[in-house]
Amino acid sequence: MSNLKCLFFTATISCGCAFLAQAAHPPVTPEGPQAIPPYHSMDHSTDLFEQRDEGFVPLFDGKTLDGWTNIHKSGSPYFVTNGMIASPADTGDDLVTEQSYSDFILRMDFKLTPGANNGVGIRTPLEKSNLTYTGNEIQILDDDDPQYEHLDPGQYCGSLYKIFAAKRGALKKVGKWNHYDITVIGRHVKIKLNGKTIVDGQINVVTDPGTLREHPGMLRDRGHIALLGHQSYVEFRNISIKDLSPGRREKALPKGLTALTDSPGHFYVDDLPDNKAPEGFTPLFDGRNLLGWKGLVADPPHRAAMSPEQLAVAQAAADQRMRDHWKAEKGVIVFDGKGDNLCTARDFGDFEMLVDWKIPPKGDSGIYLRGTPQVQIWETNSPGQFEIPDGSGGLWNNKNNPRRAISYADHPVGEWNRFRILMVGGKVHVFLNNELVVNDTTLENYWEPGKPIYDHGQIELQNHGGPLWFKNIYIREIPRQSEK
Repeated sequence: MSNLKCLFFTATISCGCAFLAQAAHPPVTPEGPQAIPPYHSMDHSTDLFEQRDEGFVPLFDGKTLDGWTNIHKSGSPYFVTNGMIASPADTGDDLVTEQSYSDFILRMDFKLTPGANNGVGIRTPLEKSNLTYTGNEIQILDDDDPQYEHLDPGQYCGSLYKIFAAKRGALKKVGKWNHYDITVIGRHVKIKLNGKTIVDGQINVVTDPGTLREHPGMLRDRGHIALLGHQSYVEFRNISIKDLSPGRREKALPKGLTALTDSPGHFYVDDLPDNKAPEGFTPLFDGRNLLGWKGLVADPPHRAAMSPEQLAVAQAAADQRMRDHWKAEKGVIVFDGKGDNLCTARDFGDFEMLVDWKIPPKGDSGIYLRGTPQVQIWETNSPGQFEIPDGSGGLWNNKNNPRRAISYADHPVGEWNRFRILMVGGKVHVFLNNELVVNDTTLENYWEPGKPIYDHGQIELQNHGGPLWFKNIYIREIPRQSEK
């Protein structure tokens, strides 16, 4: 609603992107599982599926694609042959696990044909989209093929695609079996190819604006495993996973808890303590008091026009009004429906933010970024409420750029929801309950139309005339190149 009422490169060679044309290779005659020795670790002492590898479960039974969903985009679907999953030479489909994972160790073998291109999706959504970007892709590529001679370093085999470039030299020749060990714990990604560590990266150290804008999926903390087809014949076998995810899956939305959308018909509760920041984040609310917060004084242009003395007087009055209507109660920020927005005492530039929120029937609120409205929060289903079908998360005050959420991801009114918001420059990603609802969209300057968004500014929890609840408010500041 209006405030008055209240990561770059478009043509790439990539799994999922426009790709250099290549002749469709006929399937290489697959060797049966008995004809090829199973992969061994580099010391040749332990088979992949020996019993001492406790906790690993197969994702592929060697006979069927049970537990997988083929997302059709183009060409023929994935199929099973001689104990292996095969990606047809004409397919642009994605093969995605029905189960999702947060932290895990994934193991698999793959075999390339000349010029082949595929990828391993990690923490992807189960949807028809470019999972290289809405999720994450670990590249599978015939690096030695001449057509790939001039790729970017982050496009070669083993790279977390265009995020972390793999060390080269571990890939075996076409027609030989290769083995991946992929470990993902929190924001740490470690990739081994044929026993050699080729990637060991921390997502939180990525500060390049183009990368952050182009890859919203890198921010996901949970998602599916996938095989990403790109018109190449590739074979896979011995696919297994050790699930290290905290928390639990639920078949129904649990009452009174913050739950993320997991997979169709399921939700996920991380079981982490409230108001304890994840690694790399700083809490903006400690669960006990409103230290670090202040009352709202006017809007950015009017504040800028005040003298220091005028601003101090206005701030003191605003802080008292804040204390009258905003309270910290049992680990939750509670608003009584009166008063003004609650504002951070500090200003922020580029950042990633997490915030849990809850509203009543006909509830309406939002998150102001750099003092600017807003990432929308509202409830559209109650009788007599406005009839706009949009869910929360959209940049509703935009006039010239997209303002609506991509999809409806809200939980029922009265239940907790979670935003993950990334702001880099003037662009914004928004995840609502683990679903991407805003992708690399400009947040317009509401206060001074036509001007760019402010370089820095406060974060605000918006009053819109009704009770509100917030908790688990964390921020991770992202240094700009000029600030390093």
